Amino acid sequence: MKSIVKILLLIVCSLIIFNGNAQKKSAFKPKEIYKSKDLIVTQIAENSFEHISFKQTNDFGYVPCNGLIVRSGNEVIIFDTPTNDTNSEELIKWIQEKLHCKINAIIPTHFHDDCLGGLKAFHENKIPSYAYVKTIELARENKYEVPQNSFSEPLSLKVGKESITAKFFGEGHTKDNVVGYFPSENILFGGCLLKEMNAGKGYLGDANVAEWSSTVEKVKKAYPNVKIVIPGHGEYGDGKLLDFTIQLFRVK
Repeated sequence: MKSIVKILLLIVCSLIIFNGNAQKKSAFKPKEIYKSKDLIVTQIAENSFEHISFKQTNDFGYVPCNGLIVRSGNEVIIFDTPTNDTNSEELIKWIQEKLHCKINAIIPTHFHDDCLGGLKAFHENKIPSYAYVKTIELARENKYEVPQNSFSEPLSLKVGKESITAKFFGEGHTKDNVVGYFPSENILFGGCLLKEMNAGKGYLGDANVAEWSSTVEKVKKAYPNVKIVIPGHGEYGDGKLLDFTIQLFRVK
């Protein structure tokens, strides 16, 4: 009888230790790991980093613009460039010298300069770029640096032992806005298609407001259990950002 009790106690203790370790592993605390005058990098998960650069606008002042870096092993893929070539050079250098990683690809999520304003720096560093076919058309029309590789069907690219996807779900902020997803850490980069909590509607000059909500509903359906959601501007959060954006643009 005593030996059975001992065995049960050992099992209980093992479960407590296992659960404690699992909680420690899952409770990642975000931390700012790089900051200069024009660029901030925050580690938001074990292998995911938000990069923030800034853009001076006429209507909204000095605006922070978000991008995402995802890592596996010694490789990374980036969604959205910083807002200009100088800041992009700074980010590239930081990734190569501090993260010690090779940049496999840069993926602008739509044609505005808060997504591809620093694309030339990536091309000059021999980093391949991928963009939705409509993004390439609009970049060319607007005389911006043009991404090198186009996709019309969902894009999947390897990063180390993991992969990312980029997909067009429909029009919203622009005719070409795609979202990026990193399955390994269940992180969605919504770009300017998604709004931070309690944000206004923002710049609508190239928007399809009538379709915006239904597009985000498709994104929500595709990623129902997403853990972290990053908008194009402002604070990242969870799936509530999808719900907020849907409500914000819902046609009354």
